[in-house]
Amino acid sequence: MKQKFGSSWEKFLQRRYAVRLGRRYALAAASVVLMGVIGCTQVEGNTKVYAQSSVPRSESLAQKSVLPDTKLILANTKFGFKLFEEVLKQENNKNVFISPASVAIALDMTYNGANGSTQRAMAKALELQGLSLQEINSSNAALKQLLENSDPEIQLNIANSLWANQEVKFNADFIKKNQDFYQAKVTNLNFQDPNSVSKINNWVSESTRGRINKIIERIEPDQVLFLLNAIYFKGKWTNEFDKQQTVQQPFYLTSGTQKQHPMMSQKGKYKYYENEQFQAASLPYGKDGKFSFYVFLPKKNSNLKSFYENLNAENWEKWISQFSLREGLIRLPRFKMDYEITLNTALEALGIGEAFTNQADFSQMGQNFQISEVKHKTFVEVNEEGTEAAATTSVGVTAVSATVNQQPFQMIVDRPFFCAIRDNQTGSILFMGAILDP
Repeated sequence: MKQKFGSSWEKFLQRRYAVRLGRRYALAAASVVLMGVIGCTQVEGNTKVYAQSSVPRSESLAQKSVLPDTKLILANTKFGFKLFEEVLKQENNKNVFISPASVAIALDMTYNGANGSTQRAMAKALELQGLSLQEINSSNAALKQLLENSDPEIQLNIANSLWANQEVKFNADFIKKNQDFYQAKVTNLNFQDPNSVSKINNWVSESTRGRINKIIERIEPDQVLFLLNAIYFKGKWTNEFDKQQTVQQPFYLTSGTQKQHPMMSQKGKYKYYENEQFQAASLPYGKDGKFSFYVFLPKKNSNLKSFYENLNAENWEKWISQFSLREGLIRLPRFKMDYEITLNTALEALGIGEAFTNQADFSQMGQNFQISEVKHKTFVEVNEEGTEAAATTSVGVTAVSATVNQQPFQMIVDRPFFCAIRDNQTGSILFMGAILDP
């Protein structure tokens, strides 16, 4: 049974996050989310061209927040695991790789336009209850600044943009908030011009270093706005795998069959945790290990389905807090994948259904708008050198337990596993996935 947060547990987590925020961190991945907003009726009037905000960075509202509110990071973690659960229902027995951070940012941008029952439903689904709009926006601005402040061996870029139909009028305050807090590039386009599609996709490709080249196929007649987020991450392992140690070995699929696959091997000291259900290890990136790749491998008497039954924000924090340094051997499959999903069904299951109907209230954005679709694309490659990830739309300092009398562990990741890329300073989960077949 999944456990829900109690107020005392939330306060405990918030204190843990506050400690983490005093450190820096790094990560490698990329993600892209697409929001299509449609008008229920034609909106009259011409819109002036919205240039990027003329407010200097030093004077921008985003600069008022120095550190992100720990409540926002906690909200994002809860939302991320809820979203992952719903995506798994759609993608039965398939590889899954999403960026909950990317989806949350894109929806937070859209949230600035919501009002009434639509706003309340989005707040509940995104776990934003108890946070004011000002707190949400300021914390997102501070988190972006903090995440992008990485070491030379880590590339992390978060980009946002709005693409508006030039024939439709949007509330100036909605546009300005997305410019000030999310540093969103705002562009007015002629949606009748076929070249508008390529202009949007070119931005996606540039923002993800060419790893994701396309997020939209066409612009439907009733679509008036696209809100996009892109995250790109590339990081080298703190200790790279020796390519000469990579050999073809069996990987056991869910069906019970096996395939030969390149398996990377390495010995050393790792932050490691084990219980009756699974083994887990943290592989750091960069010189300081500010970001890490977490691998959770169900034991042979268990499986990913049983693991998912206990996968929630509360248990995640309990597990992470119990990692300790251990000598051991890790054998990890090399893998590379592209992933794509439309998130409408998952988001409706989380309670945002109204936003996709003509009952939607986005009056803070303009008149008579609803969401048409939320698309998500990701790319990830894990090899001997490190990790590269991208998407269009993831702590604390654990006590190092004594290792006296502990035997070196062996973690042979030769069967389906769960993985995540996490910022070890704030606890933000940038990517998470289930690899059933590398």
